[in-house]
Amino acid sequence: MTLFPRAAYGPMIANGVRMSQMEEAKGRLAAALDRLETALMPLGEAHRRHARDGAEIASLVQEREELLARIAALEEENRVLASLTEEVEGRVDRAIADIHAALGRAETV
Repeated sequence: MTLFPRAAYGPMIANGVRMSQMEEAKGRLAAALDRLETALMPLGEAHRRHARDGAEIASLVQEREELLARIAALEEENRVLASLTEEVEGRVDRAIADIHAALGRAETV
């Protein structure tokens, strides 16, 4: 037997664990949860940023596809214009040759 009654050590809970030990464990658990929440905050922000970035990437991919289509259309238009330019150049060259020929004949007449 001890000098102090059992109640002097604090009330007992199951398996001989004292209430004060439970309170200490509860405090440590709360502190650990607070640290965990603090550690997870950047992760939550990263998830939100990832979602935003995913939407922006999708938008940029769509814009890229539209620009590639526009470039292809402009390249085709450029080919058509180059062909027309060659045709016009040939006609102008023939017209100049005809003019030179006509002027050459006129001078000799």
